[in-house]
Amino acid sequence: MKKELQINSKVFNEGPIRAPNRAMLRAVGLKDDDFRKPMVGIASTWSEVAPCNIHIDALARAAKAGAQSAGAVAFIFNTITVSDSIAMGTQGMRYSLPSRDLIADSIETVIGGENLDAVLAIGGCDKNMPGCMIGIANAEVPAIFVYGGTIASGKIGAERIDLLSVFEGVGQFNQGSINQERLDALECAACPGAGACGGMYTANTMAAAIEAMGMSLPGNSSTPAESAHKEEECLRSGEALYKLIEKGIYPKDIMTKKAFENAITVVMALGGSTNAVLHLLAMSHVIGVNLTLDDFDRIQKVVPHIADMKPSGKYVMEDLYHVGGVQAVMKMLWEKGFIHGDCLTVTGETIATNLADQTGLIEGQDVIHPIDRPYSKQGPLVVLRGNLAPSGAIAKMSGVSVKKHTGPARVFNTESDAVEAITHNKINEGDVLVIRYVGPKGGPGMPEMLSASAILVGKGLGEKVALLTDGRFSGGTHGLVVGHIAPEAQSGGPISLLNEGDLVTIDAIKQEITMQVPDEVLEKRRKTLSPRSQLVRKGVLGKFAHNVSCASVGAHTDQRD
Repeated sequence: MKKELQINSKVFNEGPIRAPNRAMLRAVGLKDDDFRKPMVGIASTWSEVAPCNIHIDALARAAKAGAQSAGAVAFIFNTITVSDSIAMGTQGMRYSLPSRDLIADSIETVIGGENLDAVLAIGGCDKNMPGCMIGIANAEVPAIFVYGGTIASGKIGAERIDLLSVFEGVGQFNQGSINQERLDALECAACPGAGACGGMYTANTMAAAIEAMGMSLPGNSSTPAESAHKEEECLRSGEALYKLIEKGIYPKDIMTKKAFENAITVVMALGGSTNAVLHLLAMSHVIGVNLTLDDFDRIQKVVPHIADMKPSGKYVMEDLYHVGGVQAVMKMLWEKGFIHGDCLTVTGETIATNLADQTGLIEGQDVIHPIDRPYSKQGPLVVLRGNLAPSGAIAKMSGVSVKKHTGPARVFNTESDAVEAITHNKINEGDVLVIRYVGPKGGPGMPEMLSASAILVGKGLGEKVALLTDGRFSGGTHGLVVGHIAPEAQSGGPISLLNEGDLVTIDAIKQEITMQVPDEVLEKRRKTLSPRSQLVRKGVLGKFAHNVSCASVGAHTDQRD
């Protein structure tokens, strides 16, 4: 063993002065020989609070075994998780986005505080992935990410369902199109076991993006949580981590501008979550890559949407796994020139080398459309700007036939008030439903508006009512929705000046979002607008509100220039 493989842990070999440090390490099992080996952390998001994470303890043990068989000393440590779907529609949802930064900070803290030489991070739920990646970027040691995997489909007889079926079932029940028995059946069958929500929602989107970036082993993002291959992937990932130490490959060598462009390309092709914009911007900021909304706009215009996957399509991640997975999609895109093949990955090889041996999609599948017959010629995540969102907003247009909508604003300052109006039939066809003061600072925490959007879809209003917010949307959201409106209302953004009944236009073709109110009227309103006091000033949410940046740059809390 070469001593130089101990990037940070070599400090423990500084003779008699480190005897107390070594004494503590001996108490957790280290022997004389171990002090000459690199020491690596296995960051586990295992938790019993969510199906996404409930199996990750076994995966962490497999990753530890792989790292140790390769020659490292490995330590498992835990970090937190918040289940978006469990918190959805409640005050708990405000903690979702801040949990990303708590995960990142806790990983960085353990790696730095314990003088570890590398880190393997395992994530299962939506914020785990970007949280782990931000922590990896800040830890500045060799690293690899492992995705816990997607959940299996729920079934009612021969009918396949998932969690989104239940969210939309609430709207259907409210509308009277299904009965209580049907809603109960959806509730009881939608989530049959471990793993993250099954469609191309945020967890699967971010896992695919990280694989496309080269920070996880090829195929990792597609393998289902309860597959026999998932623990094997973790074992191999642990082995790969040791090789990264040997080769001196760091996250900054992999997470380049081209790598982020590959990630965006795969997200657009798969029809991924709007949250990918927020998270990739935050990740790029921390690693020091200059990524902006203009990059998303540029790539969206040229990359076709080729996946028939939920929420706008019919398939889920396990279906993609069975027809070839994300690697097969990447191979299609690479062969057509959409993917940078020269990017380095955690295998120690380039994307092109990794893809060369891939067999591609199986014959006869229809989960992924041919590139010359795409679902849409352009990506579905569209950047909008205008006098309502001068710093930008994000619309997800997959499966949406309405490209332009003008209607009167129905303005609400809380999601609960908006949901009450929807369920009491106070929102009408043609309206523009606005939920504001729910941005990063205003929420605080930028909660997702899935409850409101799913009920609209369930009531048959998904493309008949536009839903705008300075908050976020779940990866499961579909319909005529625009989120991440920036600047947010809490910061005095134009959305705070919108009045009930003002005409608002969303034009996805021109990429505009405007309120038809003269500038002089807006200026008068601004002069009489009373600043809204910060709702929370202490604890996690207070710290987040104090430090968080605008959504248009990722809503990050890292102050690196």
